[in-house]
Amino acid sequence: MDLELFDYADGLYEITKEQKVTREMMREFAEREIAPEIQLSDDSASYNRSFLLKMGRLGVLGLCVSEHYGGSGFDYNCLAIACEELEKVDNSARLTLTTHVGTYIMPLVQWGTDEQKVKYLIPAVKGQNIGAFALSESEAGSDAWNIKATARKEGDHYVLNGIKDWVSLIDVADNFLVFARTGKKISCFIVERNFPGVETQSLSGKMYIRVANTGQLLLNNVRVPRENLLGEEGEGKAVAASGMDNARFTVAAGSVGLIHGCLNACVKYAQTRKSFGQPIGNFQLIQSKIVDITTSTKIARFLVQNVGRLMNEGQFYTRETAMAKWYATKKAFEAASHAIQIHGANAYLHDLPLERYLRNAKGAMIYTGTNEIMEIIIAEYTLGIRKDKPLRKRLPTWPFEDDIS
Repeated sequence: MDLELFDYADGLYEITKEQKVTREMMREFAEREIAPEIQLSDDSASYNRSFLLKMGRLGVLGLCVSEHYGGSGFDYNCLAIACEELEKVDNSARLTLTTHVGTYIMPLVQWGTDEQKVKYLIPAVKGQNIGAFALSESEAGSDAWNIKATARKEGDHYVLNGIKDWVSLIDVADNFLVFARTGKKISCFIVERNFPGVETQSLSGKMYIRVANTGQLLLNNVRVPRENLLGEEGEGKAVAASGMDNARFTVAAGSVGLIHGCLNACVKYAQTRKSFGQPIGNFQLIQSKIVDITTSTKIARFLVQNVGRLMNEGQFYTRETAMAKWYATKKAFEAASHAIQIHGANAYLHDLPLERYLRNAKGAMIYTGTNEIMEIIIAEYTLGIRKDKPLRKRLPTWPFEDDIS
């Protein structure tokens, strides 16, 4: 049961036809393709690439990409809706959009040359090639710019060396956006899996997002053509920061779906479970938790919608994305905890997704920037320590023009 109270039109922004279509399409897709197998996939920690290809055929991977490059041409809030509906079932599916769309497709749209868009963007939109984002290292997580990977220029190539950690879609990605030092600055490179010297190692035994495929990318004297430099040499920080903003937008949107999923489960249970001769929904302590989940759903969605609006208008959105990610992920974890408390011992049964929700919600408070880092970003903007700086290239405003290069 999905509470109609929480359709996307919550009164803050007018819902569009494209947003309605996206919600209906993604809700049906998640229930048909993901829900029947997700518990088994979570138990076995197995990733199925086939649903990525199906999303490509549906046009999901190019929702907010111009039709000129094979996309649907929808606005950025349609991507948020897709993430919300996917994470209502499981966040491993949403993480696929975070990685492939937020940190690969969207940086290609923003920073790529026409040649790079033809070679890499169009196949990525169709799901024919899968992309990943390789920034983190063993000593460069929250301290993201402390990376040690290097790129040495040799003629018309760069030679890359280093090890990247916590790379999502590690076993299925065809291409990686790799960040490495070029002298004192950082640059971004499109690295194909089949380049000599590229190796990958997957991680196992994770507490959260078990279905999502994560691991290390090892680079040993990998020769990358100069034309695979994304952005200009030394522009890697800006490329990475824009990709991380996009990722946080999708994480926040997905967390709205997780909160909503908890709410659906709690309302159904509170109306049917009886204790002391009456439905437990009649008791104020149960109602208090449901109030918190209900309100969190609304507020988190408003914050996400506002980020989408700023993206549509071509405005800066780093601060607002940090706010949305910080609030939505925190409230998703609280909602999952409330849901387990309301369901009592039944919450630990495999028939319900609540313990999986709780594990996954905690992960979202860490990846793409911990919630503590989000607090620092928000505080620095508020105190005037951090200010937005002009970028050489920006994401295209919506509606998109035919030529967005």
